[in-house]
Amino acid sequence: MSLDGSRWISCRPRFFLPVRVLSKVFRGKFLAMTRRAFANGQLTFQGTLAHLNDPDAFAAHLKTTYHTDWIVYAKRPFGGPEQVLKYLARYTHRVAISNHRLLSMANGQVRFRWKDYAHKNKKRVMTLAASEFIRRFLLHTLPTGFVRIRHYGFLANPCRADMLARCRELLGTPIPARESEDAAADPACSGDQQAMPRCPACKNGHLTRTDIAPAPRYAEYALRPFAHAIDTS
Repeated sequence: MSLDGSRWISCRPRFFLPVRVLSKVFRGKFLAMTRRAFANGQLTFQGTLAHLNDPDAFAAHLKTTYHTDWIVYAKRPFGGPEQVLKYLARYTHRVAISNHRLLSMANGQVRFRWKDYAHKNKKRVMTLAASEFIRRFLLHTLPTGFVRIRHYGFLANPCRADMLARCRELLGTPIPARESEDAAADPACSGDQQAMPRCPACKNGHLTRTDIAPAPRYAEYALRPFAHAIDTS
């Protein structure tokens, strides 16, 4: 969409973005962050690379990388939007390891299946100490303040409904049937504050709000014993 929201700007057929320009931008951003990490003491070198801890040696080495062509791999996204969403859902709506891959836990050891991509996706069994298994599992836990999915642009939460409606208007695209049904059932959209949405399960009964549960406080869960948290989840 144009910046003033008056028209839709279509890209050329079979074109997404200039890959060569993207390569240069990615190289610049990556090296700038590398230099910042080194200056802040967050990047150090050991072994055969220990000489790069000297600021002059590091600066000289980093300078050579600016003259190297970086390759950013971009390709057609599978077979369409449904395949892309299915692929991304594996990372955004699933845990680090599914239950069916867990085989046993005994004597402080955890056995689970894993797929060896380096050898034609052969399925293998790995055994780890329970503490190591938990450590690896927690590597997939997002730090405080991070989210798995972040929407921006015309999909940003504060303006999504209005911007999507404007995009459909400019593209001449009708509102999907499901969204039309949801809007008709939503008292905020229908203007009828007395009407309540239908039950999503039976499609016949109406939902009646009795109360709104307060958001849980992080400190309460942090202070609970770990076993208790599992029992109540």
